[in-house]
Amino acid sequence: MDNTTKKPYASLSTRIKAVFIDAVILILLMYSATLILDAFESVPNYVRTIVFVFLFFLYEPVLVASYGATIGHFFSDIVVKSKTDETKNISFPMAIVRYALKYLLGWLSLLTVSGSENKQAIHDMAANAVVKPYEKLKKQ
Repeated sequence: MDNTTKKPYASLSTRIKAVFIDAVILILLMYSATLILDAFESVPNYVRTIVFVFLFFLYEPVLVASYGATIGHFFSDIVVKSKTDETKNISFPMAIVRYALKYLLGWLSLLTVSGSENKQAIHDMAANAVVKPYEKLKKQ
């Protein structure tokens, strides 16, 4: 039986895998930023704060709006697309709304995936987005 025909949207387990990969990537990026900033003699604390806020709060929205996927999504073979036109990425403002709700609601939002016909989490519904397997998009 062909799973992509039966389940055209990303499963909860695949989405959780992407979240964990992104968490590891963010830790590595923040660690690398620390090493780079420590290489300079004196870096003001506000610069460090800006770098870490940028990494933490803009990593996902920038990548989702630009490429339709974070690094975790890429390695999990899933993409975030507009529900109204699944060939298009969501806009940057919608990607920020999606990430903010995902961050604020945490796992609760992801756990709503199985209750939605399109396997949308609360943060996906708010941003009018769907998460689909990448292969499914290539076959359309």
